[in-house]
Amino acid sequence: MSSKVPTVRQTDWISIIPHLAIMGIIIFIWYIINPQRAFFLGAGTYLLLSFSLRNFIPKDHRNGIKKLNSENFQTAIQDFENSYSYFKKNEWIDKYRFLTLLSSSHMSYREMALANIAFCYGQIGNGKKSKEYYEKTLQEFPESGLAKSALRIINSVEKNKSQ
Repeated sequence: MSSKVPTVRQTDWISIIPHLAIMGIIIFIWYIINPQRAFFLGAGTYLLLSFSLRNFIPKDHRNGIKKLNSENFQTAIQDFENSYSYFKKNEWIDKYRFLTLLSSSHMSYREMALANIAFCYGQIGNGKKSKEYYEKTLQEFPESGLAKSALRIINSVEKNKSQ
């Protein structure tokens, strides 16, 4: 399904290495059990595991993305707030997401949640809240290029309005 809402995906390519190692271990285990079909069973097991982890643990985040893509910005905010709270409480899952969720995303789920909340507020016309959340994103993630760019745009618009 195509969306009119822009999506940013940054991949942390180095995290592919542990993924290949995990897949190799799974294939090896299947090789011990069934050498003839080890590759297919191992790859299938890895895909099933990867799909399950990414769909069930960050479920609030995924629900927020679905709502964001269908332009239900107001209701998406609560899902992203729930996602942020979950990953704030379980920081180790987010920190080691390349292993715990088999996710190669460069951005943490907390950073994505804050930036998505800010984006949603901007889309419903609440520029003040949008700016607050982008600033909060930068406080927690000082290298967030997404938040820096968004704040430059917001500040530019505010500056032009005042002139």
